[in-house]
Amino acid sequence: MAAGTTEPPPEEVQPEDLTNLFAVPQWLRDLGLAAWLLVGITLLVAGLVALLALTQTIVMPVLTASIIAAVLSPVIALLHRHGVPRGAAAALVMLGVVAAVLALAFLIVGGITAEAKGLTGNLASAADKLRGYLQDAGVSANSAQNAQADASASVSDAFHALLNGLGTGIGALAGLAVFLSFTALSLFFLLKDGPAIRVWAERHAGIPRPVAHAIAGRTLQSLRNYFGGVTIVAAFNAVLIGLGALVLDVPHAGAIALVNFVAAYVPYLGAWSAGAFTVLIALGAHGPDTAIAMAVISLLANGPLQQLVQPIAFGATLDMHPLGILIVTIAAGSVFGTIGLVLAAPLTSAALRVSGDLARARARGAT
Repeated sequence: MAAGTTEPPPEEVQPEDLTNLFAVPQWLRDLGLAAWLLVGITLLVAGLVALLALTQTIVMPVLTASIIAAVLSPVIALLHRHGVPRGAAAALVMLGVVAAVLALAFLIVGGITAEAKGLTGNLASAADKLRGYLQDAGVSANSAQNAQADASASVSDAFHALLNGLGTGIGALAGLAVFLSFTALSLFFLLKDGPAIRVWAERHAGIPRPVAHAIAGRTLQSLRNYFGGVTIVAAFNAVLIGLGALVLDVPHAGAIALVNFVAAYVPYLGAWSAGAFTVLIALGAHGPDTAIAMAVISLLANGPLQQLVQPIAFGATLDMHPLGILIVTIAAGSVFGTIGLVLAAPLTSAALRVSGDLARARARGAT
């Protein structure tokens, strides 16, 4: 710089020049907002789960009754159209449900009790085979004999405790009696006054009445469609396992088919319960070989073969991929238990259909 010249003074910084100096980028703002929304949703879900756990004495019966009422409401509507008052129609349907439950319980308990003697003998035979396998493997005779005695005593005691303590155990479960009574009472009122309850709920939903009506309609439709798909799968399982029981000459084949049909309405857990019943009957009647064969048939019916039917059944009724149904069902079951297992797929299907309805409505409004 030439001698005698001076540098120009720096320009004065204006406040507005610092406005965006430390501003958070927009993408980071959006990410933070989304993160806080997820935290809020997580806290909301956790609070709902805690609230449901505290009030499960009444919440679980009402939810169970609501599911049954949603499925059976077309029967009430059909009877009402033929001149039967809704109260009388609800009473008739309730009697039918109670009779079906009692008949199913009689079939299960009666079938196992009828094969009690055979079960005990075959369990003892299995213990004898266990001793032979241990001796063949090089275990000393005394050790194998002790293992056989322990196994025989354990299975015999456990089995007799199951049979003899069944009635006493059920009678001691006061919670079960409360659940059934609350469920029956809720079911009767939901069947009798279902339309009025729906109108009240739609009016007080806090959203426009047409939107609430569409959401309620889609939810009920998805529940019915879901159980329609379950009925197809249940009939497939019942026919396949029942035919297997007939071919293997297992007694109570009709009861086995009926139990497997009804148990299919409880996702995943029902299949294991019905399979255990089927294997017990086969074990008591014809021994371990037939029991193993029935176990294989049950596993095939509820596994690979069922996967051939499920895409057709649920694809036609829920318009969802079976993998999606599996994911949401297991996730909801982990959080909400049995109710989550039952409600996850139909509620997800309803949410997808409501979302599609709203998107089409917005598209029509934009044109």
